[in-house]
Amino acid sequence: MAEMSEEKFDNLNQKVDDLIQLCVKIKRENQALKASENGWQSERRKLLEKNKETKSKLESILIRLKAINYS
Repeated sequence: MAEMSEEKFDNLNQKVDDLIQLCVKIKRENQALKASENGWQSERRKLLEKNKETKSKLESILIRLKAINYS
């Protein structure tokens, strides 16, 4: 095996360090995105439930209004 020059070794070592730093950065970004996604999903569930409750209340009001009109 050919001997690697000091300069080539340092260059390779720097590229490996850069790659490690990039992996750490991407991992942090991924964790932040997952946390954000969980927040949006939670908010969506709450909004869907609120929408369902509002629809139910409106249907109840419409039924009562129809009953008044037929009285």
